[in-house]
Amino acid sequence: MKKETTASETGRPVRYSQVQEPDYSQNSIDRKTDTLVYAIGGLGEIGKNMYCVEHDDEIIIIDCGVLFPEEELLGIDYVIPDYSYLVRNQSKIKALIITHGHEDHIGGIPFFLRSVHLKQIHAPRFAKALIEKKLEEHHLSKACKVIEIDGDSRVKTKYFNIGFFDTVHSIPDSLGVLINTPNGRIVETGDFKFDLTPVGKNSDYQKMAYIGQIGVTLLLSDSTNSSVPGFSISEKQVANAILDQIRRTPGRLLVSTFASNVNRLNQILMAAVACNRKVAVFGRSMENVLEIGRKTGNINIDDSSFITGNDLNTLPANRICIVCTGSQGEPMAALSRIANGTHKYLHIIPGDTVLFSSNPIPGNGVSVSAVINQLTRAGANVVTNSPLTSFHTTGHAPVEEQKLMLNLIKPKYFMPNHGEYKMLIQHSATAQETGVPEENCLICSNGDIVVMRNEECFVANERISTDAIYVDGNDASGLSTSVIKDRQILADSGLVAVIVTIDSRYNKILCRPSIVSRGFVYIKDSQTLLKEAELVVYDALKKKMQQRTTFGELKNCIRSSLEPFLFQKTNRNPIVIPVILNQKAAIAEIQAKTAKAKA
Repeated sequence: MKKETTASETGRPVRYSQVQEPDYSQNSIDRKTDTLVYAIGGLGEIGKNMYCVEHDDEIIIIDCGVLFPEEELLGIDYVIPDYSYLVRNQSKIKALIITHGHEDHIGGIPFFLRSVHLKQIHAPRFAKALIEKKLEEHHLSKACKVIEIDGDSRVKTKYFNIGFFDTVHSIPDSLGVLINTPNGRIVETGDFKFDLTPVGKNSDYQKMAYIGQIGVTLLLSDSTNSSVPGFSISEKQVANAILDQIRRTPGRLLVSTFASNVNRLNQILMAAVACNRKVAVFGRSMENVLEIGRKTGNINIDDSSFITGNDLNTLPANRICIVCTGSQGEPMAALSRIANGTHKYLHIIPGDTVLFSSNPIPGNGVSVSAVINQLTRAGANVVTNSPLTSFHTTGHAPVEEQKLMLNLIKPKYFMPNHGEYKMLIQHSATAQETGVPEENCLICSNGDIVVMRNEECFVANERISTDAIYVDGNDASGLSTSVIKDRQILADSGLVAVIVTIDSRYNKILCRPSIVSRGFVYIKDSQTLLKEAELVVYDALKKKMQQRTTFGELKNCIRSSLEPFLFQKTNRNPIVIPVILNQKAAIAEIQAKTAKAKA
């Protein structure tokens, strides 16, 4: 019997359609015999990818990423998944598999290792180098061993037999994962695209087709570009476009791209060398990736082709190519500092050409436009990607390439992942076009459990807690939502501190309260308002101190009297911080009484 699940019935996002079979015991789980598939992160969002497959006393984890915060998460460096379920069940974890080396797939590893004891991580070659660098920076080099895997590797446990296949993405050594379980086969594609003329290793079409022929129960597939029609252009086409631009550029050329796109970086460097230019690289992440790329053999450029910032003034302009970070308008990245004139070595001079070998990530358009305007104002000729120039190509499969993956793997059930909710829905519709039944498309949220039983799948009634953890600095314990809320209030309405001096011996206010404002009102123009506020607090405290009271009650009295007054006058709710100063003699008397009571 087919049943449409609605948001009002579950309180969770609407699932496309799902089949309820009478023998599933109302979608309950048998944790001894069923295989469970769930996402700790990565569903309904672009980031913090972490997918788990569990059977009895074994858990396999695929990827461990971070999500970069939106602007409203003030002061937050990363968002990571809530690892509490995995912490409670860490004795079951048998393998952490990494598909590739992007931050949304490996960035959470240092935080995860602080919560969970893990013996080893399995990662492809380039991702392995990035992870080891990351663990070294976090002083966790000895916490876990990183084992290199490739398309021919195997990882075996009591219940799982795991294999891999090569895919193409915007970073070298990307893998898809095949997991053989007691209840069927699972394929997780990782991030992928199909490029018939790639730079580097090609996708293993033969192995994917073979996997599809032997039968796949459940496919989890990258949904990032599920609304983008057609096919993506080849990385070779981008390389040719960049080479042509370098040849045509008369003066200095600055190229900004994603630091993680090693193949693109290699193509830029090779094109610059072919055009008899020396290369300077700026940006910490770009420098790290260049170092790792040269160690792994993904970048083969001789030392003599590189120059430092101090050498820029020793060469003619047409002999220089600068590669830097900042293609997304990040305020502290190299290109932003170059644009606003604060870079240590490099300033824009009229006649410079700046090439953006990237597209703005959704949400970054305003920041990128601001940097472009600054560069143009300084006299640079700014060249961006467009359908006519082809300076960038995506690393994620558009619709036609998603169809190719679906036709190669031929899954019985389909669970789109790595995407916002709309992307998951659109990918599900694409799967139906290729022949996956509508009722076999499972649109899930983080924490939903897909149960595999005898090569059939359904979504269980149980869920796993998957709250987002906000990381400020390196503290993996995270910040509470109340802290984020306080930061938002401070940003919107500012702060008001109320300083009150009392003598607790006589329950008396010694002088009228003093109010200090930061980010709330301009003090010079608001003296009348602040004087009125002081009187409101003073009157409230006098009434309160006519009877015995406590410091906590006095603070509550200040807030409860001042907050409504300020909102009435300004229609704003600043954070009110009461500061109560007690007479020195009164403090001495309190300390003496406390010491006597202890004695």
